[in-house]
Amino acid sequence: MINTNDFKTGQTIKFNNQIYQIIEFLHVKPGKGTAFVRSKLRNLRTGSVIDHTFNAGIKLEPALINKIKMQFLYSSQEKYIFMNTQTYEQLEINKDQLKEKLHYLYEGLLVEIIFYNNNEILTISLPDKISLKVTYAEPGVKGDTKTNSFKDATLETGLVIKVPLFINTGEKIIVNTETGLYLSRDNNK
Repeated sequence: MINTNDFKTGQTIKFNNQIYQIIEFLHVKPGKGTAFVRSKLRNLRTGSVIDHTFNAGIKLEPALINKIKMQFLYSSQEKYIFMNTQTYEQLEINKDQLKEKLHYLYEGLLVEIIFYNNNEILTISLPDKISLKVTYAEPGVKGDTKTNSFKDATLETGLVIKVPLFINTGEKIIVNTETGLYLSRDNNK
């Protein structure tokens, strides 16, 4: 059992018949009354984030999950195929389980597949930042650099994000997979 006083970011717990990962938490001890723990939890089945306040000292059941490194191979209609990099076994995941993470998947990308009880696929964990090629961006107009101006750019996965005016078609950029924001140019090309 996990005591709410021992919460750690990244821990997984069972709560209300769901599997949650602790995103952040704060122990609060008011001058009057009992202590409590404010927490932000991500449902690993649905991806939704909730705020919940627990009384301090409550015990919750841990959710034992497994993370397996896999490589994205290809997509076929509504299925996305991943390969275990150690055993070479292939795994199919339905498109609806991946939701917003589809915009970051490209062939060869290494991800972690998160399993519950070794059989239920909860979600995939992407790298924090990835390098993607810009397939289309309007040319920047000289003289438009006086302020922080941005333009739309379409990436190789179909994702459209805001990038600075100096980014051109064909360049590789680094994108934050959590926020979907442009971080920098990829100088490794």
